Amino acid sequence: MENYHINTICVQGGYEPKNGEPRVLPIVQSTTYKYESSKQMGDLFDLKESGYFYTRLANPTNDAVADKICKLEGGVAAILTSSGQAANFYAIFNIADAGDHVIASSAIYGGTYNLIANTMKNMGIEATFVDPDISEEELESKFKPNTKLVFGEVISNPSLQILDIEKFAKAAHKHGVPLIVDNTFPTPVFCRPFTWGADIVTHSTTKYMNGTANAVGGAIVDSGNFDWTKYSEKFPGLTSPDETYHGTVYSKSFGKAAYIVKMTTNLMRDLGSIPSPQNAFYLGVGLETLHLRMERHYENALALARHLKEHPKVSWVSFPGLENDSQYALAKKYLPKGSCGVISFGIAGGREAAVQFMDSLTLAAIVTHVADTRTCVLHPASTTHRQMNDEELMAAGVSPDLIRMSVGIEDIRDIIADVDQALEK
Repeated sequence: MENYHINTICVQGGYEPKNGEPRVLPIVQSTTYKYESSKQMGDLFDLKESGYFYTRLANPTNDAVADKICKLEGGVAAILTSSGQAANFYAIFNIADAGDHVIASSAIYGGTYNLIANTMKNMGIEATFVDPDISEEELESKFKPNTKLVFGEVISNPSLQILDIEKFAKAAHKHGVPLIVDNTFPTPVFCRPFTWGADIVTHSTTKYMNGTANAVGGAIVDSGNFDWTKYSEKFPGLTSPDETYHGTVYSKSFGKAAYIVKMTTNLMRDLGSIPSPQNAFYLGVGLETLHLRMERHYENALALARHLKEHPKVSWVSFPGLENDSQYALAKKYLPKGSCGVISFGIAGGREAAVQFMDSLTLAAIVTHVADTRTCVLHPASTTHRQMNDEELMAAGVSPDLIRMSVGIEDIRDIIADVDQALEK
């Protein structure tokens, strides 16, 4: 499957049935797996053999879907998690411990900001947040001897700022640490961050990858490109013996898959944020049409953005596909085929007018969710980002009047008509 194009991998990647096996990926809804001898089971626990013994660590259905996502991103190993939040937490916590430091873009999802700024701070991990437009020189000055990684979102939620992946990757690698990027909004259909220097990619698969809002989930993909042994003093968890697994050295025993194997054997073992096989199955079905849906999402969003741009009751519109948008140049570089289906805009009249607009919509629903087949709308400052103060909101690119609309794959004429009638109320 590695030699096939993305569209084909979406449909057939990850699961290749043998003669007489089910054509559709089976749901292995079992917590445990039977073996004929205690030695076989012991070898699995000692990591001497690969296989399944408890679904908290691994499951055939989950692994097949993870492998599809891995192939879509062009990585070497991947794992599914129970949510996008779990994916970002695991991706960072796998290589950052108490006393360590991380650098993160300030333009990220509010929940992720809170995870890094507060929850991980309580765990002893310090963070420095930087504007994605930061100069290379200033970015260089933010690194410390105990910096372990750099984190950002390819397209930020909800401000739609595009990360200059090459700039952040260059700085990270100069200081011997990996760049982790959340690729939820563009998906690998529109952007493959590994080609631009990112080392690890995360996803909230709850969004476009699933596409139907029926299962929460996350994914982490490792490119296999970061040389952990070169910076072994920074990453002892990967390059020194793990006494909980009889002295296994992950970088030595598992090579390019070391990062994901350590995550499986340590974080999944101890924290257990594994998705149910049923949810993984839903995700796998959604992925089969990802390439088709992303094209329609973007096509509809661009048409609506152009329409809103000319509407007298809309004060501003942010969408990377608009030629006069501040993110257009970066979009042309990193996202030449499209960005996503999410638009941010402001209603003339501010917060009260925004609430009136949302309450007047009939086709688009007010929901916390974003990025599925149905058009939906949200006011982030009072919902997803409500834990931020005004200063933090502005740093994240979230103004009080910002409306986030996730444009679905309905007929664009109906979407525009609904927006127009709501603006007239």
